[in-house]
Amino acid sequence: MKISTLIIDDEPLARKLIANLLISISEIEVVGHCKTGQQAILMINEMYPDLIFLDIQLKDMTGFDVLEKITSKVPLVIFVSAFDSFAIKAFDFFAFDYLLKPYKEERFYRSVHRVIDIFKKDETVNLEKKINALLKHVKPIDYSSHKRKIPVSLGNKTLFVSPYNIQYIIASNYYVEIYTDKTKYVLRESMYNLLNKLDNKEFIRIHRSTIINIECIKELINFNRGEISVKMKDLKQLKVSRSYKKEFLIKMGL
Repeated sequence: MKISTLIIDDEPLARKLIANLLISISEIEVVGHCKTGQQAILMINEMYPDLIFLDIQLKDMTGFDVLEKITSKVPLVIFVSAFDSFAIKAFDFFAFDYLLKPYKEERFYRSVHRVIDIFKKDETVNLEKKINALLKHVKPIDYSSHKRKIPVSLGNKTLFVSPYNIQYIIASNYYVEIYTDKTKYVLRESMYNLLNKLDNKEFIRIHRSTIINIECIKELINFNRGEISVKMKDLKQLKVSRSYKKEFLIKMGL
């Protein structure tokens, strides 16, 4: 029997990476992909998957919110997280498995084969009890600090720019230029402080003077000598420096 599986992550590349890694495992059948918590709740309640890969931080809710709103039988869960500071101890305590981004293939396959063994031994009932215990125990981290709008002074007014609308940010002397799909804003702020205000699942530094929203990447361009650039949705081409290249490629699942 195939283990029906849903992949739930708001990063398209993260979903694609998991799906590609699962291709070689005959016991697993991927039956759907979800990019929001609301979509995940609907699909879980309609499809009754055996297993879900669940990102902890989705754009519209947390992975814990998803589990609490499931009205059908709770599937076996492999949690996926870019954060290692709040729930990992709880997962260890309740003997749950999780993947900490960026994870290695070996770690991924070890987690999946553990799932397969659980189904072979028919221990899913016990794990469902542990899921319910985990939900009662864990108090999800407050992600609001990563979702706050960025104040930008404009004359005698202060505008608030949503991180979701930012495509990329470029340093310019003592200022930064914030580019959205509609306009450019100039802000007196350091790149370091600004990056700390942004969600590290969506934003990454690719150069000493450049931060990008990975959701706004149109394509990657490879040059000679291993140099790469990203072309953004507005067709702006930005160079990935060598010092940030490795982290960027891991983030992109490459």
